[in-house]
Amino acid sequence: MIVKSLDEIKGTVDDVADGHWESRRFILQKDGMGFSLHDTIIHAGTESVFWYKYHQEAVYCIEGEGEIEDLTDGKIYPIKAGTMYALDGHEKHRLRAKTQMRMVCVFNPPCTGQEIHDEEGAYRLPEQEAASQK
Repeated sequence: MIVKSLDEIKGTVDDVADGHWESRRFILQKDGMGFSLHDTIIHAGTESVFWYKYHQEAVYCIEGEGEIEDLTDGKIYPIKAGTMYALDGHEKHRLRAKTQMRMVCVFNPPCTGQEIHDEEGAYRLPEQEAASQK
């Protein structure tokens, strides 16, 4: 059984930030669950482009307000507490936070915990990351 609290994660290697967001990683690849689970804060007034070419992501907003723009078709969807979106087609997207947003994010395949977004807004797969470090 895995039991973790947010207080245990804050300020550790599993608390990752880039200026626009902060991702607290609860479940990672090393936990062997087949997915990763993140508690993510999106800072108010920010705009970020993401494209998870190698991962599928489901996001449940539990706090705040913003919008997601599907950059493949231009559609814009409002996001507020109680809204879920899933990137089942690896859609490149822009996330705009009107207020601070808190999101529960699930990734498949699971993240290792130390991924960074590349120039296209994607996370590399673990084997790609390993190959780039050789």
